Amino acid sequence: MKNNLFIRLLVIVKIYILLNYFGGEIGHKIMYPINLLVTYLHEFGHALGALITGGAVERIQVNSDGSGFTMTAGGNRSVILMGGYIGSAVLGNLLFYVGSRSGQLVKPFMLILASSMIFTSVYWYNSMFTTLFLLAFGIAMILVALKTSFGSEVLMFLGLASILYIIKDFNVGPSSDLEKYAELMVFLPVVAWMYIWLFIVLILTVMNLRFVYRLVQSRS
Repeated sequence: MKNNLFIRLLVIVKIYILLNYFGGEIGHKIMYPINLLVTYLHEFGHALGALITGGAVERIQVNSDGSGFTMTAGGNRSVILMGGYIGSAVLGNLLFYVGSRSGQLVKPFMLILASSMIFTSVYWYNSMFTTLFLLAFGIAMILVALKTSFGSEVLMFLGLASILYIIKDFNVGPSSDLEKYAELMVFLPVVAWMYIWLFIVLILTVMNLRFVYRLVQSRS
């Protein structure tokens, strides 16, 4: 089982690298919805930050160029801002963790993720593109969960792709959130918070990989 997980991980990393760096136009098209998923996880992280601190979510938008925004009311602003970058990393690691376990959690987790996307597309509606993308991705997740046996691999790929995308673009993606966060936490400059957030994501990912490895090793 240990070797099986290692092989699956290597294959997923290889596919990700091939699509991103050697896939050309075809690779770009395949990765396009996955990159939009990363944007959704980022915005959903903001939404969760608002909800867990007593705030409300008014709307979520995912744009065709990969950008997005979330409008919230109330809640703790610093947690909401951190929720985008760090929250999406947590969600990405959770996707990878559940997928790597290959257990009974895979199908319900995929259905929960799909439900969150469909809920967001309707209840926090802000644009037709956002709604169509989330509905399409959500339905695709449901079909994979219910009609195929590839749920584990799909979750691992989506999770790993999300984590690597977040790490690769750490100095680009969260820049606006960082600037607003630094305005609240004035005792450190923006660049310091940028590397602190990156460090948190890296530590979280390493801990997740070690935890998964130990769990699988204990069963081998």
